[in-house]
Amino acid sequence: MSKTIKLKKGFDIKLVGKAEKQLGDFKSAKTFALKPTDFIGMQRPKVTVSEGDTVKAGTPIMFDKALDSVQYVAPVSGEIVEVKRGDRRKLLEIKILADSQISYENFDKFSQDSLQSLNREDAITHMCKSGVWPQLIQRPYGIIANPEDTPKAIFISGFDSHPLAPDYGFLLEGEDVYFQAGIDVLSKLSSGKLHLNVDGSVQTPSIFANAKGVVLNKFSGPHPSGNVGVQIHHLDPINKGEVVWTINPYGVVQIGKLFLEGKYDASKRIAVTGSEAKKAVYTETYMGACVDTLVEGNTKQDHIRVVSGNVLTGERINRDGYLGYFHHQITILPEGDQYEFLGWMKPTASRLSYHRALGLLSFLNPKKEFVLDTNTNGEERAFVQTGVFEDVTPMDILPVYLLKAILAEDFDEMEELGIYEVIEEDLALCEFVDVSKHPVQEILRKGIDLIQYS
Repeated sequence: MSKTIKLKKGFDIKLVGKAEKQLGDFKSAKTFALKPTDFIGMQRPKVTVSEGDTVKAGTPIMFDKALDSVQYVAPVSGEIVEVKRGDRRKLLEIKILADSQISYENFDKFSQDSLQSLNREDAITHMCKSGVWPQLIQRPYGIIANPEDTPKAIFISGFDSHPLAPDYGFLLEGEDVYFQAGIDVLSKLSSGKLHLNVDGSVQTPSIFANAKGVVLNKFSGPHPSGNVGVQIHHLDPINKGEVVWTINPYGVVQIGKLFLEGKYDASKRIAVTGSEAKKAVYTETYMGACVDTLVEGNTKQDHIRVVSGNVLTGERINRDGYLGYFHHQITILPEGDQYEFLGWMKPTASRLSYHRALGLLSFLNPKKEFVLDTNTNGEERAFVQTGVFEDVTPMDILPVYLLKAILAEDFDEMEELGIYEVIEEDLALCEFVDVSKHPVQEILRKGIDLIQYS
C-alpha cells in the first residue's frame, strides 16, 4: 500500500548555481575512466585488459576477486591508454581513449512480453556478465549487492534532495519504456515489494507516475528526504540479518536498455552546477567522462574546486578528473583556502549556517541562495553535544552516540544504535552542522567496516 510521509527534520542547503533545464553545447569528452574507488567494498580488483587493447562498450575490463561473477565493463569503445596504479600497485583507474563513434558488445535481447516469463537466475546472470549489476547497492553497508543474496525488498528513490541536485524528470526524459522494462526485470529479483519513492511536494514526473509493478510512495520535507536510507527507515527498517537492495532510477533505465536493446548503454545526462559555473546547465555524455570540457572556459574564476557529485557527499577531482560512476552532476565551487579576518565571528548576513548564532540574519530569508566556498571555518576539536545532529536526522537513531560507539569500537552499541540503517550520505548533514568539525562520514564508514569485516 502506498504511503505519504512528511518529514520535519533536516536542512536544505540552498546554493547559487542550480542547472537550468536545457542542454549546453559542450565539447564531447575524449577520455573516460572506470575507478575502483567508486565501488565501496571492492576488495581485490583484477584488471582483465592491458594498455593498448581495444574494447567496446560492454567489454569486461575489471572484476572483484571477492565477487568474481560481477563484471565491470567499459562505458565506451576505444583504446585502453592507461591502467593507473598508486602505492603498492593499488588500482586507481582504467582510462579509455574513446572512439568518435561508439560500438557495443552484443548481448541477448528480450521483448516486453518475454520479460514477463524471465526467471530470476537468468536475469541475474545476464545482468552480471553485461556490467549493469553494480547499479544495485546492498543495505546494510552500502556495497555492491551480492547476487547470491535475496533481498526482502528493493527501493528506488525517484528524487534527489542534495544541494543543487539534478531533476530526475529531466535527466530521464523520454526513457519511460526503458524504465518500465527495468522495473519488470527488478521485480524478478525479490519476492518482496518494489518501492518507488517520489517527491510529494511537486508533480510526479510521468516516467514514475506511469510505472507499473511498484509501490509508489511520496516523501516531502527538507534534505535528506530524498535519501533512500531515510525512506527505507520509514517504510521497512533494516534489522540485523536482513538485506535490502537499492538502485538509482538511471540504473533502472540502463537495465531496461540492456534487456530491450541487447547493449550496455552508459550514456547519461548530467548537470553542471555551482556558483562558479558560467553555464549551469545539463549535458549529455557517458559514464566516467573526463570533465575537462565542462570546466575549461566555463568558470568565473580560476581558484575553484571541482566536485564530482554534490557538495555533501561528492568527490573532489582535478579539472581533468573523471565523473564518478554513480554521479549525475559536477559542482564547481570557489576554493576556501584563504584566511578570513575574524572568521565566523565577523558580523554578516551572507553566510549560510544551520546555527542562528553563526548565520545571524540568514535564517530570516529561507529561500535565499548562497555562494559558499569550501572553507571549514575551523579545525577539529572536542566533541560538543549541541543536539543538532538529531535535528537534521529524520530517523529514530542517535547520531552522536552512534559515532561515539564507533570511536570506542563498541560493536554491541553500534548495532543497538542503528548502524545497519545508515551509510555516509544519511549522516552527511551532521558533518555540515557539526561545530566540532569531525569527519562524520569517515567515522561512520570506519564503523561500517568494523561491523562488516569483524
